[in-house]
Amino acid sequence: MKFRNFPMVPRVVYGRGSFEQTSEIIEEKRNKEYPFIFLVDKVFESKELSKRIPLRGKDKIIFIDTTDEPKTKGIDAIRDSLKEEFGTVSGVIGIGGGSVMDSAKAVAIMMNSEGSSAQYQGWDLVKNPAVYHVGVPTISGTGAEVSRTCILTGPERKLGINSDFTPFDQVILDPALAKGVEKNQAFFTGMDCYIHCIESLTGTYLNAFSKSYGEKALELCQKAYVHKPQWDDESDEDLMMASWHGGMSIAYSQVGIAHAVSYGLSYLLGIHHGVGNCIVFDRLEEYYPEGVKEFKYMVEKNSIEIPQGICKGLTDEQFDIMINVSYGMVPLWENALGKDWQKIMTKEKLRALYEEM
Repeated sequence: MKFRNFPMVPRVVYGRGSFEQTSEIIEEKRNKEYPFIFLVDKVFESKELSKRIPLRGKDKIIFIDTTDEPKTKGIDAIRDSLKEEFGTVSGVIGIGGGSVMDSAKAVAIMMNSEGSSAQYQGWDLVKNPAVYHVGVPTISGTGAEVSRTCILTGPERKLGINSDFTPFDQVILDPALAKGVEKNQAFFTGMDCYIHCIESLTGTYLNAFSKSYGEKALELCQKAYVHKPQWDDESDEDLMMASWHGGMSIAYSQVGIAHAVSYGLSYLLGIHHGVGNCIVFDRLEEYYPEGVKEFKYMVEKNSIEIPQGICKGLTDEQFDIMINVSYGMVPLWENALGKDWQKIMTKEKLRALYEEM
């Protein structure tokens, strides 16, 4: 048996106020001829955080609109414009949630890769190292800060660029940056981490490495969302570390049914990843009975409304598009249901599941 030798994030700094060390941290990677590019969630465009970004020389901020999740054509456009303006860059720093960090990872890869980012959607298709790239999460849950994938919507599918060159070279974990995130957004993103854990810990790919990280991530999610009477600063810290551990847990395993099905929703309807996972997981008692029961308790406790009726009125062709996108996520299905997963989750059964949403 040949074991995979996965890369991890080589450097990480953690602590309240650690964002203020960004300039010092990236300085050793600065090439005086080429700038650092900061991809920043557009929500911060007129906020105090954007004024704290340590720009020098030709450094540039590109504000990323996260109304829609990252698309291959958008990544290609940023890469082309940076190459035209600067030739290359010293590095790319992503400041925001999962969509912004995925964008930063993708741009960093594409600065040294030819063609379209759509060509690299899949597993181990990237051949050239990315430029130096840094992740700074401002919301916790996706695990994008530590994962070896960046999820993109392409012309034919929604799928990650999964490669050894995808993980960040440096991550800055500052829990203070998560302060003031809108309640619903914070919940849906936090539940992405919780669902990661349930899917990883109940999957056929489970092993001691994944289990150790997944159990800790689940414990931290439960501490923040189930056991505490109300959210506080410690909850921000716990969820930030849950996100880190949750992302680590799937390095050697995989996620499962909720993610596989939600990719179809995202591709066709543009449903955001965290929201889509919650819509699907809410319907998966048959597969994750204990997890779904606890999830429903957290939804009620936090007064969250899960969108309903989103597939109402879709055509047969539209259902087929979602089913085909979802069916393309083979490792996720295998982790959840085993090698014979297609006999368990037939296309007819998947169609019925979508019709419930």
